[in-house]
Amino acid sequence: MLAVTILGNNSAVPAFDRHPTSQVVTLDGDNFLVDCGEGTQIQMINYKIRRSKISHIFISHLHGDHYFGLVGLINSFSLLSHQQELHIFGPSPLQEIIEMQIKVADTRLCYPLHFHTISGADTLVDNEKIEIRCFPTHHRIECYGFSFREKKKPRKLILESIRENNIPLHFYERLKNGEDFITTAGEVIKNEWLTIEGPKGKTYAFCADTKYNETMIDHIRDADMIYHEATYLDNLRERAEERFHSTSKQAALIAKKANVGKLLLGHFSSKYDTLEEFEQEAREVFPNSELALEGVTFKV
Repeated sequence: MLAVTILGNNSAVPAFDRHPTSQVVTLDGDNFLVDCGEGTQIQMINYKIRRSKISHIFISHLHGDHYFGLVGLINSFSLLSHQQELHIFGPSPLQEIIEMQIKVADTRLCYPLHFHTISGADTLVDNEKIEIRCFPTHHRIECYGFSFREKKKPRKLILESIRENNIPLHFYERLKNGEDFITTAGEVIKNEWLTIEGPKGKTYAFCADTKYNETMIDHIRDADMIYHEATYLDNLRERAEERFHSTSKQAALIAKKANVGKLLLGHFSSKYDTLEEFEQEAREVFPNSELALEGVTFKV
């Protein structure tokens, strides 16, 4: 199951018990951390996110509210005797910044740490379960969104047909992978008689900080769910433009034009103590819009 848990949904300044950007994408027991603002570790504890399951961290850009919690998390992994390799993806200066902090503190990590520089739209992870890609957004500094595309599920067994054809139990996994069954007499029993197409994999996209930007649409088109920043309500559209951010209605318009299934709104300015109006405005443009509330896990 592909899902996302929101750890932080505020913009630069923590306020009203809201924290800077961070979220965890999960798939079949694997955790992928997206951004790591201040307080991420505490939020992981609060919402029972298993740090030991995190092997990949994706940093969208180098504004502090998106990565100031990273070096602390790296250090905590070592103090907790983390053994798994950790892969960090982000813009090019990130490695230099983190390595300097580790060096001046004379920190000795007990696990392999690997940095991967992002420098344009690219595939970052591609394995049997998931494909993770990055794409540029339109922010004041270099910034990237990330798409998480679950791989197609195995074929589903038609148990009645399998029993009728006396298919042995040990061959079931091979059926799921699309193989025909050949009897001892040489008869070929077609896979299509025994299975049906597996369900399509789900897609989630994290759109990161950006002003209104239709060039992203090709990277998120038809996604089952996206997270898009909505720093301001729509009456402050000019301020959003000046500061390279988006409004609630602009986020909803991107979701509508990209034909996505669901929109999560986040990265709220600390000038707002309540958030209901963000959801109301977005739903005027794209009805299936919802606040990305901290601590909530959204199934894709």
